[in-house]
Amino acid sequence: MERLEPLLPALQPEINWHQVLAARWQRDGRSGYLVPLSVSLDLHLNDLLGIDRQRDQLARNTSQFVSGLPANHALLWGARGTGKSSLVRALLAEHAPEGLRLIEVERDHLADLPRVVEALSGLPQRFILFCDDLSFEAGEGDYRVLKTVLDGSLERAPDNVLLYATSNRRHLVPEKQSDNENWERVDGELHPNEAVEDKIALSDRFGLWLSFYPFSQEHFLDVVRHWVGVHAGQAGLTWEWHEALEKAAIRWALARGNRNGRCAYQFARDWVGMQLLSNHDD
Repeated sequence: MERLEPLLPALQPEINWHQVLAARWQRDGRSGYLVPLSVSLDLHLNDLLGIDRQRDQLARNTSQFVSGLPANHALLWGARGTGKSSLVRALLAEHAPEGLRLIEVERDHLADLPRVVEALSGLPQRFILFCDDLSFEAGEGDYRVLKTVLDGSLERAPDNVLLYATSNRRHLVPEKQSDNENWERVDGELHPNEAVEDKIALSDRFGLWLSFYPFSQEHFLDVVRHWVGVHAGQAGLTWEWHEALEKAAIRWALARGNRNGRCAYQFARDWVGMQLLSNHDD
């Protein structure tokens, strides 16, 4: 036994969910376990500008869930950097005092979801299982694992567990032109082939779909103004919005080829930091 003991997996300490707000499911060989995460609650719902409809719908769904009322699994899909993941983080900050907790589950660990659910069953807290940037490439069969888990595990999971996923794709699995070659017309109705129905069926497992779209320039500049104000306020920097600052923000976005919330946040940090450095040098 003394020779075998170093080869055995280490026992993972039980998480104190009264103190821990988030965790990540981690694999260690054939076993898996939850690892506590240190998270910041400095992102709030009012920081997310221009996505009022999506924010309100997911906030309502989450409030139902936290209150012990019926709620749906949610799929947040659309353009990158538009606030999908940030919205989930802001909801954790909003409802953590009421017992909401967040569990990150990577795509490669989706087959472990039943074990994660089992580990959370019977606990007084409410848990959102969060799969970020979820998608499957053509030819991969892993999406069927998630579909089976949603039907076979989470649908009958304890009422303190819900799944939120983000993706750049509405149907999670890419559709090819060849998928449409075997459509049939029966009595005037179109019938897709089984491959198409199988791919679409995965997204149908989510009761709530929320779409996120690329920012207009006006929307982008609104978000820039917000984050410049937040970072400047935290640093005690006096500032005002002016034409040169607006043009700098637009050039920043053009250089990166996109206008989104992530880009606006990064520009605000860069600009405020540059002003603080300049004041320090003076």
